[in-house]
Amino acid sequence: MGDLRTTYMGLELSSPIIAGSSGLNNNLRNLLDAEKHGAGAVVLKSLFEEQINHEMYSAVNSDSQNAVYPEAMDYLSNYTKQHSVANYLKLIREAKENLSIPVIASINCLSANEWINFASQIEEAGADALELNLFILPSDPFRSGEENEKVYFDIIQEVRKKITIPLSVKISFYFSGLGKTILHLSWTGISGLVLFNRFYSPDIDINEMEVTTANVFSSPNEIYMPLRWIAMLSDHVQCDLCASTGVENGESAVKLILAGATAVQVTSALYKYGISKITDINDQISDWMKVHGYTSINDFKGKMSLKKAQNPAAYERVQFMKHFAGIE
Repeated sequence: MGDLRTTYMGLELSSPIIAGSSGLNNNLRNLLDAEKHGAGAVVLKSLFEEQINHEMYSAVNSDSQNAVYPEAMDYLSNYTKQHSVANYLKLIREAKENLSIPVIASINCLSANEWINFASQIEEAGADALELNLFILPSDPFRSGEENEKVYFDIIQEVRKKITIPLSVKISFYFSGLGKTILHLSWTGISGLVLFNRFYSPDIDINEMEVTTANVFSSPNEIYMPLRWIAMLSDHVQCDLCASTGVENGESAVKLILAGATAVQVTSALYKYGISKITDINDQISDWMKVHGYTSINDFKGKMSLKKAQNPAAYERVQFMKHFAGIE
């Protein structure tokens, strides 16, 4: 097998394939399974900002008697928050005690509020890095793009004050100036950017007249969004880029690494085919490397980025014209 080792956010990975954050990574058994099958790192299931708030308010509202006693409300609020966090910190500690690969904690958030204090506890529990999944959908028609983007920078600034471990940020592509935003985010001192998270798509059941969820899992053709932007920006950003969404085989992973990705997160494929799918992806990468004469990931990382194009947008326009207009 070829040398699949790489360095992501300063962490030594035995493989560029990372088991991305999901419900699968919420117990030690699955984390050990991911390591056994060759994952270079694991991202734990996210601790949600809303999850903490929900537990806190549910506990407070469930006992109306305590509503007239401020001290009781304060106790319940603090207990429920600590209980939620305590379970997560326990998982981090168990993972660090039993795994030899990096353990990356994850917080799914949308504000720079009280939850930020939890970041230091995550570091103290032993997490090797923290991934912030910034799940901000710019759906408010009265809120400017600048206001939405400022939230990202505010969160990063506040979290960096709390921790010293590497910090990565997982974002969507919902920005008016995506390239500029990614570049500016990379200047904030973060160690990695994960491109991209995905919002669950709504659907409508026309018989039951209900709003349902569609496309829970990503599909293979979704790799082209991160592929495009990683290829465009990998030579310009000041942090590592990690690809996410649509990776189901070694060919997809190779494409993203050729574009300039340092690592690749796999999630939906593990639900569809099992955690052992990581072994298949690693084997496929290794086989491709052997055929093409590469002995390490660094030999071909970024080899197909757009660093030679002075204007990547114009390059894409030419390809569009050649494909659809028959221009030679």
